[in-house]
Amino acid sequence: MAHIYFARHGQTIWNVENKICGATDIALTELGHEQARLLGKKIADEGLCIDEILYSPLIRAKDTALEIAAVTGIPAREEERLREQNFGKYESTPRNGAEFQEAKRSFVNHFGSGETMLHLAQRIYNLMDEIKADPGQKTYLLVAHNGIARVVHSYFNDMTNEEYSAFGIRNCEIREYGF
Repeated sequence: MAHIYFARHGQTIWNVENKICGATDIALTELGHEQARLLGKKIADEGLCIDEILYSPLIRAKDTALEIAAVTGIPAREEERLREQNFGKYESTPRNGAEFQEAKRSFVNHFGSGETMLHLAQRIYNLMDEIKADPGQKTYLLVAHNGIARVVHSYFNDMTNEEYSAFGIRNCEIREYGF
């Protein structure tokens, strides 16, 4: 059975400050870089058979992917569709803000000037469909963001709207999904 792995980027200062990063290009902290190297070591130590790393163009995911690639020797390339959702007026605001928590339950909300959940799901689902249909059956590690993790998880699992909006993974957590 074909499968993929998904990992969230390492820690950023806005993660520490509990702020929404979204499409804002926020760098990793030193701990974030260390988390990425440790994830690379874990992948190597566990002998995970990954053919290629695809990563978001945002610096926090790119640097995480390149740290993993340096440790494991797995080739890595940028995939624009893995860019985090643009949360518009909520970027840099508290992640647990009541207004944002309510707004993200509405899947056609542009957050002022951002991207709707449905548009995000369309681009990620299209990417997942392409990976699934790949005749070479490569195994990929996708390195991206919490919002992308949510959509990837929903591609493989039924979720209520509440489960979807509450879903998240830790920095440099890795998950495996089977097609």
